[in-house]
Amino acid sequence: MQRKKVSINYIKLVGVFIFSLFSGIISAQENTKKAQKEARVFAAEAQESLSENNFAQAEANYRKAIAKDPTNAEAKYNLGNLYYAKDKEGESTPRLKQASEASQSKALKHKAYHNQGNAFMKQKKYEEAVEAFKNALRNNPKDDQTRYNLALAKKMLEKEQQEQDQKQDQDKDQNQDKEDQKDQQDQDKKDEGENKKDQGEDKEKGDEGDQKDKKDQSEDEKQDEGDQKKEEQPKDPSQEKGDQPKDQKPQQAKGQLSPQQIKNLLEAMENQEKEIQDKINAQKAKGRKVRTEKDW
Repeated sequence: MQRKKVSINYIKLVGVFIFSLFSGIISAQENTKKAQKEARVFAAEAQESLSENNFAQAEANYRKAIAKDPTNAEAKYNLGNLYYAKDKEGESTPRLKQASEASQSKALKHKAYHNQGNAFMKQKKYEEAVEAFKNALRNNPKDDQTRYNLALAKKMLEKEQQEQDQKQDQDKDQNQDKEDQKDQQDQDKKDEGENKKDQGEDKEKGDEGDQKDKKDQSEDEKQDEGDQKKEEQPKDPSQEKGDQPKDQKPQQAKGQLSPQQIKNLLEAMENQEKEIQDKINAQKAKGRKVRTEKDW
């Protein structure tokens, strides 16, 4: 008897749970239907606002419709087209993408992808446009307009890539030219520094050579002065007397030169002439111009 009561209570609990579950499902379905109905009303009001060129009110009603029913692909598609018509391509493409993903209709998917491709073309996003037109053709392969737009998008994408490659080549060439110019400037500076160094060394060597020439000239002049003084110095009478032969005759009368004195005078003149000639030869060897006249 006790077991029978337990079974009855269990059955009652299960029944209550099932009833509550079905009630919740039915209520949710009713709420969904209600939301979808309200969304359709907002969408209709948006269409009416568009016919009156009231774009702001139309946008607001489409947003309300999407908020009530996020699965309403038509409201998203129409809102995307509204943005496209107002040159708001950046806001148009996300709504059209949402419409293509939410729709179960191939026809609506095709139109959403096609218009999405057009919006990308206006933004010069040719790669995205190519992909959008391809998706449109997957849902309607017979649409010639979509096929034409796809070919145009591919052509524009190819042109863009060529321009980018050309710009990269130009930038590379410019960078190479800058590097070459910098290398040339560095080499010019290096050559200039080496030239200045060589000029400085040549100048030092030239100065040393001039100083040596001046020193040699000064020594020659001192030597010449010393020789001249030596020649002008009177001889020691004792030496002159000692040089005379033992059988020399007594000195002649005052005012007359003895034969030995005449001989000595001639020898002195010959020595002086020889020294002058040696000096002239030495100066010629140095490339200096000298007087060749005798100075007596």
